[in-house]
Amino acid sequence: MSILSSLSPRAVAAPESGIVEVVNYARGREGLLPLWVGEGDLPTPDFISKAAIDALAAGETFYTWQRGIPELRQALSDYYSRHFGIRLPVEHFYVAGSGMQAIQISVQALTSPGDETIYLTPAWPNIAAALEIAGARSVGVQLQFEGGKWAVDLDRIEAAITPKTRGLFINTPSNPTGWTATRKDLGDLLALARKHDLWIMADEIYALYYYPGGRAPSFLDVMAPDDKVIFVNSFSKNWSMTGWRVGWIVAPPEMGQLLENLIQYSTSGVAQFMQKGAVAALNDGDDFVLANIAKAARSRDILCDALVATNRVETLKPDGALYAFLKIDGVTDSRHAALDIVDKTGVGLAPGTAFGPGGELFLRACFLRDPAQVTVAAERLCDYILKL
Repeated sequence: MSILSSLSPRAVAAPESGIVEVVNYARGREGLLPLWVGEGDLPTPDFISKAAIDALAAGETFYTWQRGIPELRQALSDYYSRHFGIRLPVEHFYVAGSGMQAIQISVQALTSPGDETIYLTPAWPNIAAALEIAGARSVGVQLQFEGGKWAVDLDRIEAAITPKTRGLFINTPSNPTGWTATRKDLGDLLALARKHDLWIMADEIYALYYYPGGRAPSFLDVMAPDDKVIFVNSFSKNWSMTGWRVGWIVAPPEMGQLLENLIQYSTSGVAQFMQKGAVAALNDGDDFVLANIAKAARSRDILCDALVATNRVETLKPDGALYAFLKIDGVTDSRHAALDIVDKTGVGLAPGTAFGPGGELFLRACFLRDPAQVTVAAERLCDYILKL
């Protein structure tokens, strides 16, 4: 009998990441162009790293505020004032050990075993896994795909609501599809949540990566102060801090002690010297973020224009996020295709099978990279596609 039979069934059932499978298959190959994971090609900028190094050298290595150091919570409040036009007191902000942990804590706060949460698919796989590991049930509702464009169907969502439904997980701009909710979409989703007394867990990590200009519409634009909305976010994408594992939650102050307790019983807080780096990112990093967005926009155009020109790829330039989600004529097994593409072209893509229902025929490419690298990747991919 396997030792696994004596372990938690929920833990045993946790799926292997289909993205990580391809990464592990090809990691370290010479000449590889890795477009498979959601990160850019730049290391964390020096002004952020130096703030953390200085704090480390100053001995800021002790236990600290579990809700986040006061300077960081204030910096988050200021960030929302600048970019979202809303002044939220520091009591709304809670620092977590990554955006992923922010999701886990939010799931623990909002659901009990047996509860259901609806999310929009294709989706980043970690949300469904986080729900299932917590004993809740993840209920995927597919976005509509037509003419290379994605759209939300409110009727489909409402049809999926049951007496066990506790909330909606809404990621916009979306990973992997690039679908970006309009202000009307958000208002309609909020009205649906109010009608059925549901929580909304809003993942707006890509809000600033909005190519029509400015930032993407946010639930903050349409909600009232007493609406049941909790936001999860991360420092990873904006400031090239994926390896730092620092994120945050925006929640009603009434949840403060509950969230502090959940942080206490998971990590007991984020290291203070890392939080000092996060303070520098928020306070001094707007120009860096703007440069990252401009680079992503250029690389998005290079990649999507080249692929569409083959007349073998069904996609449109996404309005938001960092990904081209590609449907290639003749590809019916995206997992096999991702492995084949990395073998034959040296370009790493994520298989759409990793993103749940509706993603099976697609491949995801992250374009937050040097446009010159993306040009080479596009040439290799086009050559592969035209030979299919």
